[in-house]
Order: sequence, then structure tokens, then C-alpha cells
Amino acid sequence: MTLYPQLILDALKNVRYPGTGKDLVEMGMVEDNIRIDGMNVTFSLLFEKPNDPFIRSVVKAAETAILTYVSPEVNIKGNITVKARQLARPEPDKLLPQVKNIIAVSSGKGGVGKSTVAANLAVALAGMGYKVGLLDADIFGPSQPKMFHVEEARPYMVEVDGRELIEPIENYGVKMLSIGFFVNKEDAILWRGAMASNALKQLIGDANWGELDYFLIDLPPGTSDIHLTMVQTLAITGAIVVSTPQEVALADARKGISMFTGEKVNVPVLGLIENMSWFTPAELPENRYYLFGKEGCRRLAEELDIPLLGQIPIVQSICEGGDQGEPVALNPETMTGAAFRELAENLVGQIDYRNAHLAPTERVHVTKGGH
Repeated sequence: MTLYPQLILDALKNVRYPGTGKDLVEMGMVEDNIRIDGMNVTFSLLFEKPNDPFIRSVVKAAETAILTYVSPEVNIKGNITVKARQLARPEPDKLLPQVKNIIAVSSGKGGVGKSTVAANLAVALAGMGYKVGLLDADIFGPSQPKMFHVEEARPYMVEVDGRELIEPIENYGVKMLSIGFFVNKEDAILWRGAMASNALKQLIGDANWGELDYFLIDLPPGTSDIHLTMVQTLAITGAIVVSTPQEVALADARKGISMFTGEKVNVPVLGLIENMSWFTPAELPENRYYLFGKEGCRRLAEELDIPLLGQIPIVQSICEGGDQGEPVALNPETMTGAAFRELAENLVGQIDYRNAHLAPTERVHVTKGGH
């Protein structure tokens, strides 16, 4: 019997991909590399993702179809190569080899103080002795340069191991990069999703971050292409979600948590942070006024079985610190500084807890050598 490529293709038209019901040839999954040497046949099947759940069953079905519709004498078993259109998510030691923990700081909606929390959390971690980096991934509303009092700074290039890399701006013990350093602060950023994603990839992969214990990513509010870019570009240790106790904010926080825990993203949620928990006047430090509702994030955390990492009050000094570029976490002796210090300690503790209760292959990357 003489074999030729069309015989193989005709056989593969009888194999349907479970995800769509279409046959392999119709879906373009058979690469144009069918090689025939006597009765020996080799070719490649192209899947969308390297971790496609149907790879094994489709390969087996393809082998069976060729043996059934072409000839049982065909040598095909073990000769089908699997390829993926999308690259596998890089491991931490591939893209940021010296970064131990990558934490996404997210919020379901804008206006809940996510960036303020990210800035103060970074400063608090640095104050505890950890090496900390902060990426301002909120492309369309970069605010970290102002919060760190480095709006006028302009990163420069340095040569590292033969590569030209962007040197992050450092202040308060935190290395930081933001798209705000590269655009006029008065101009609106009108970019399509792909442009924003590519810019962030450059700030991650072409920057001299060096050794870091914690790399915080201040994500845009809501869910977007940028969130997907981050989880596809980096192996994120976990996400923390910021919300106010208000029901409207909690509804969006729930969606944000669902995004991270969903099948497409699959990033563990390390905890929920309640910002603007209560108002405490400076002259009445013992008084609490619950302007946006009481214990809303605690109830949501209990419902979804995730930790409540901290509750941050509404205090004028937090707002002033952000506006003046002096985060309140710089002074852990104050009430507000202590709140962010406790938040940082709880985050570190949560990572320790997860490592103690997960199998070695599931553990997040934590270091105790940062102090």
C-alpha cells in the first residue's frame, strides 16, 4: 500500500475536537508537515494552549483514526508531536529569576483606594526589611509617581549582562516603575489594549528589578486585557483585592475575586483588604463612624472563605500623604502607619500559612531572609 498525505488528512477529518465539535482538519490543527517513510507517518497537531485538557484524548483518537481509515499497518503511535499556539506562562525563574513573590493588587472598581493601599503596603514591607518592587500597571491612571514624590524622575538605561535595561526609580526603599514616567503627566493616555499590554511587558521584562522579596503590581480597576497579560506573562504568587465596605463596591470585588479564581486566570486570592472602613477624627481617635457600612468586607471574606488581611480607616493623613508623596506607612508608630504595618505582616503570614498547608508543588514563593 502506498501512503500519501491526503490519506492521512482524510482520516483525521473523522476526529472531532471535543471543545468545538469540529474536525481537526477544519480547525487547522494539523500542521502542514506530514512526513511519510514507507509505513512510518509523523506529523504535528497544533493546540491553542500547552495545557489543553483534551491533548491526550485527541492524540489517541488521531492514532485510532489513521489505523482504522488508512491501514492497521501504519506506524503512527508515538509519532504525533503536540505543539501550542500560545506559549506556556513563564515560570518565575525565567522572566524575573531574582523575584521571590509576585503579588497582584486589584480592585473590582475605581475609587476604593487601591493605589494608596499598594503604595503603603510596599513601603510597609520595605520598612520590615524586605526588598520590594512596585509596578504601576494602572496604565490609564498612573498615580504611583506622585505618591512616591518622584513625578519628575526619568528612568535611565543601564547595561546588565550585555542587555540594556530600564533602571527603576527608587524611593522609601521601594523600586518602582510606571508608565507615568514616560508620558506627559498632563496628557491623557489613549492606547488600545495591545499597546498597553506591550508597554507593561517591557516594564517587566526589560527592567533591572534585581533581587526582590516582594514585587507588587498595582493593577487597573475592574477586569481587562491588562489583567490577562499579567497572568500570562508572570507566574503570580497570589492576588489581594481592595474594596470599601459599601455594597456597590463589594459586588464588584466579588467579580474581581471570581476573575482570579476562574479557570482562565487561576491565581490564588491571598486575601481581601477593606479600605475606608470607618472615619476617625484626629481629635477623637477612639471614635469610629461607619460612613460606607460596617464589616462589609469581613462578611464577604467569610462567605468566600478567604482571609481579611486588614481594615484601613478613613483618616485625613492618608490622603495628605498620598498627595504630598509621603506614604503614612513611613511612620509605623502612628495609627494609620500601624494599620498598614499590620496589613503587611498579615500578607507575609498568609503566604507562610499557605506554604505550611499546601503540597510542595503548590506552594507560593516566600522568603524569610528579607529582614
